[in-house]
Amino acid sequence: MEGLLEFVSNLTPAQMLAYFWPFFLLDMIRYVFLEIILISSYFFKKYLNKAKIRKARHTLFRSKPLVSVIVPGKNEGKHLAKLVSALENQTYQNFELIVVDDGSDDNTPYICRQLQAKGKIDVFIRNEIRGGKASAANTALKFSKGKYIVHVDADSHLASDSIETILLPFFINSEIGAVGGDVRVANAEDSFASRLQSIEYLKTITSGRTAATEMHILRIISGAHGAFRCDVLQQIEGWDVGPGLDGDITLKIRKLNYRVVHEPKAICYTNVPVSFKKLAKQRYRWDKSMVRFRMRKHIDILKPNANFRLSTFFSVAENILFNLFFDIKWIVYFIFMLLTSTENLGYILIINYFLYFLANCIQYFVAMAIVGEEQQRRDGLLALFLPLMPFYTGVYLRIIRTYSYLMELLHKTSFDDAWNPWKVSKIAKRENL
Repeated sequence: MEGLLEFVSNLTPAQMLAYFWPFFLLDMIRYVFLEIILISSYFFKKYLNKAKIRKARHTLFRSKPLVSVIVPGKNEGKHLAKLVSALENQTYQNFELIVVDDGSDDNTPYICRQLQAKGKIDVFIRNEIRGGKASAANTALKFSKGKYIVHVDADSHLASDSIETILLPFFINSEIGAVGGDVRVANAEDSFASRLQSIEYLKTITSGRTAATEMHILRIISGAHGAFRCDVLQQIEGWDVGPGLDGDITLKIRKLNYRVVHEPKAICYTNVPVSFKKLAKQRYRWDKSMVRFRMRKHIDILKPNANFRLSTFFSVAENILFNLFFDIKWIVYFIFMLLTSTENLGYILIINYFLYFLANCIQYFVAMAIVGEEQQRRDGLLALFLPLMPFYTGVYLRIIRTYSYLMELLHKTSFDDAWNPWKVSKIAKRENL
């Protein structure tokens, strides 16, 4: 401890910057200072737009457009009762519920037919042969009658005012084509892994996507809870097949020059993996999509053309820069420190830990300012797990992310992912989807 204190006390500002430049020049500016400014802007605009929000709510309930809530899924029957119950308690009730069972081999069809017989599901469709999530969502879209489509994952459920709240942005700005709901962890208390994910979701979704909306660079509408104008979905012909379809459809909508926004008050609770092994598989699949869609399928966004839009350009460019290019900075940084500062490497790693622990604390409490008192009471004790977040995000998730990027760049492994039926992936690879 004495050696560490002596090392810190002797550091000059120039040495601090030289030793810890990834934190001070990149992460602190992008994920702490900038987010604080943007979240402050969000609160300020929300205060100024109180009258617009009231008018939008009045218009919504006066016009009462039909909303199609579509729920694609496989082997998710055990979660549907909770989802249906949450929908019955919605403040906005003019919706139809369409559930598509994508080739389940458990009792999901039986559960769905029972719920349909009770009038709790309006349309139930059973795909005997599994076609993948995108196929199931498109099937639901085909049978939808609503002006707006709300996509909900089968293992999720909504807060009582979620449908109402996620629709309001459409009535405030006619240029909006899609709205993302705020996804929070429903099973946070199930395991150590789920608690850490709960903090991560608050940071990256509640705060991160709210900040991205303020910058006009939001790049993903979550499949767990997203709302779309039906006419916009018809223009882009629905979802393309393959992992990462949430980010894919968002970019397709942006390319039509529609705005996409995040609404942190439209709350959805979803179940997350409860083991680190299952979590690694999930993130491996998610992270590959960044390369597949940002760097291959939608790389034309970075090129000047007739539909070029600066905000869409920055949405993809920022994602590639910070998530892919700067992902390798840690390899370069660690090797450089190992070669030039071997005798102080232990001190440098310890200080890095405390810097990122402090950053995580700030991000967590910024998110807590957004979620409101009820969520603060629910998730307040998560702060006890903040000391572990630098290891979770900085080591565990980073290793998975780096590996998935390499595998997708070198081998296009997303086309071999068992999450999607192999016949569908074969066609997607052939069509470069």
